[in-house]
Amino acid sequence: MPNVKRRGAAALAIVLLAAPVAGAQSALARDTPRFVGTWRLVSDTQTGIMIYDGLGNMAAQVMPNRARRKYAAAEPTPDEAKDAITGYLAYFGTYSVDEQARIITHHRNANINPGQVGDDVVRAYVFESNDRLVLTPAGSTNKIVWERAR
Repeated sequence: MPNVKRRGAAALAIVLLAAPVAGAQSALARDTPRFVGTWRLVSDTQTGIMIYDGLGNMAAQVMPNRARRKYAAAEPTPDEAKDAITGYLAYFGTYSVDEQARIITHHRNANINPGQVGDDVVRAYVFESNDRLVLTPAGSTNKIVWERAR
């Protein structure tokens, strides 16, 4: 009988020790679907929207909160075009999530800035809640806060 008790105690110990690891893995596995939806930038100086779908596609647009002149004619002058695009960010592509490292990467297929087409944008992420996402660019301490659009 003592062997049975020892085996039972050993099995219980294994289950109890493995439970936190299994729980952590299932918690991590829930991050990727949490991105899916529409997010609005939280900022006093910019406005923006970011969209993730369940197929791995994404799009982002951010622009400064400032008055922009309307074009005087159908085609903008060089100064009007420069004023309209200054501070504007827009791209779309796909995304991938490394849940263990807590990193999301935007793989840009198109971009308003032609020099950034094909570039990857790497961000650390933290879900402060189901409706609040904080992204931190690689190599930066700048935190970009997004709230789920309702």
